[in-house]
Amino acid sequence: MLTPSGGAETQARKAQALSDRLRRAFKPRHALEIGLIIAVILGAQYWQTRGLPEGAAPPLVGARNDGAVVDLARKVGAGEATALQGGRAKDALLAVADGETANSAATLVVFWSTWCPVCKAEEGNIVSVAQDHRVISVAMQSGDAATVTKHLKERGIELPALIDADGRHAINWGVRGVPTHFVVDAAGNVRFRVVGYATTWGLKARLWWAETFPA
Repeated sequence: MLTPSGGAETQARKAQALSDRLRRAFKPRHALEIGLIIAVILGAQYWQTRGLPEGAAPPLVGARNDGAVVDLARKVGAGEATALQGGRAKDALLAVADGETANSAATLVVFWSTWCPVCKAEEGNIVSVAQDHRVISVAMQSGDAATVTKHLKERGIELPALIDADGRHAINWGVRGVPTHFVVDAAGNVRFRVVGYATTWGLKARLWWAETFPA
């Protein structure tokens, strides 16, 4: 009968010892740690979104930096939904197909500020979302139309913004920090709330969900 050599037995014992150590390393103590991390993340999300509107979205009507009027509930007429020069970001109010109404698709409402570094970091994500979805960009406490226009031009952003110089829209929406994002569905209900940096695909996924699965 063939028997393992002494060297092979030693290697086998070492492998078994390593396996035992790894098994012990991932016992309930680590599962508990992972659970605590998840709980902290969920708790942070809850804390960040506390007080933000749920259900029916608050009214949102105001002037943009280009002088046009934004109304979250406004109907959009045929031929009004035009892409901006070069086919880049679509109009913040009219980023829907011709003939559709403002309530025929989900809308992303995003509150941001010129002085917010996180807002600057994610601005490309918002512009990207606006190419395929309706986006209402709200410049909170960032000065008058001229100031916001200057900022957008310096940043190379063609997406107009609703001016919220005194923060009244932000207060009405319960916004305490920026950036804050809301996904409003076709029925005018707030379906998702995201505080802090948001990815392009994360926002698009939420918009798709709101459009595909009515509340």
